[in-house]
Amino acid sequence: MPEHAVADYWDGRRHGPSLIRADQGRVVRVGPVPAGVLPRPVTVLPGLVDHHVHLGLVDHTGLADSPLVEVHDLGWDPRQALAWRRNPPRGLEVNVAGPFHTAPGGYPLGRPWAPDAAVRVVDSAAAAARAVAEAVAAGYDLLKIALHAGMGLLSDEVLAELVTSSHAAGLPVGVHAGGEGQAARAIEAGADLLVHAPWTERLTDDLLVSARAMTWCSTLAIHDAAGRACAIDNVRRFREAGGRVVYGTDAGNGPAPLGVNPAEIRLLGEAGLHGDDLLAALTGATEPGPASDTRLLVSPHPLPATAEQVVAWLADCRRLAGTPLEENDVDQRP
Repeated sequence: MPEHAVADYWDGRRHGPSLIRADQGRVVRVGPVPAGVLPRPVTVLPGLVDHHVHLGLVDHTGLADSPLVEVHDLGWDPRQALAWRRNPPRGLEVNVAGPFHTAPGGYPLGRPWAPDAAVRVVDSAAAAARAVAEAVAAGYDLLKIALHAGMGLLSDEVLAELVTSSHAAGLPVGVHAGGEGQAARAIEAGADLLVHAPWTERLTDDLLVSARAMTWCSTLAIHDAAGRACAIDNVRRFREAGGRVVYGTDAGNGPAPLGVNPAEIRLLGEAGLHGDDLLAALTGATEPGPASDTRLLVSPHPLPATAEQVVAWLADCRRLAGTPLEENDVDQRP
């Protein structure tokens, strides 16, 4: 990208046609388009962040040229996951959660897709404190906990220790909560993130209000019709209560396209996310500010507002870094 360029620019806020400047790999909005300049119809947005993937179950090498700029690996062999973070596919940032922390006999023990090293069994409060200390020492970005009804479940005491110790160390907590009462347990324990929007039961309005400081990963497209309808209803009401929802696909869980998942985007639209809210969920952008040019995308389409427009925008986008988006890509008015 040259030193200056003109584009319709969104970085968490709709700025409209703007003059943007490249500064040592960072892109800064200088201000509105100067008088007398008619910009070409190009738009610039941050790339997608998928907040729930399992890189060990997909061909992650194919993500390098996709509209994804960041993925969060939520449960795999910690050594391999940390290696991905150190040496990610080109143009991609990888956050890792390390293993699932679960009870004896708990999820995902026995699942054929889960390597032994991807599961950390925690059977006491003391073991929970040790597990958190090891997670902090390893440098994980998140501590992931599994609460899945019908399998072994962590006691309230062990769950509380995992959350309290993690927060004391500055480590956020994400919970896989499946089955009756498990989302409520995660919320009441003070977890920061539900790694799936609850899909097995309709949460009460009061519980959603108490959860509004949390973030939920969507993962709507992985469910059957009943689970999908339940999750969409919970997401819609959670957002009405003030909660934040982010794009997550659970990539690796069943057949799905590599990179962008149009079905997930369309279902976010069904759950009531449109315009800036939808873009924020997809990109993780909440506050305007400078961004790395490798994390920005450019497209000839207008700024998207609906889920269908976003899907079309992403189909024709390219990385901003190194593209011929130049200041003379404008018409000078006389």
